[in-house]
Amino acid sequence: MRGMPTTLSYLLITWGTITAVLLVLVIYGNTLSIREDDEIYLNRLEDHMMADEQRALITKMNRLKRFITVLAFVSGILLIASTGVWAWIGFHS
Repeated sequence: MRGMPTTLSYLLITWGTITAVLLVLVIYGNTLSIREDDEIYLNRLEDHMMADEQRALITKMNRLKRFITVLAFVSGILLIASTGVWAWIGFHS
């Protein structure tokens, strides 16, 4: 056997990189969600301080959710493409 073809190597390296970034973002998102409270009971003084912090946190989590969704989709497509290239190389060898 002469080694792994270049196309398959590039696909697997790209898939691995994107999947690693996806894992880091999922872990970061989970650490953010720990700080989010489902229900907050605030008096008027705490309202400005805590409510603004919670709104910023929710905005950050929603933005992160979009990135995670896109990266998961791209990772899946790259995995399917890698499998297809691997199968194609196997059938033609």
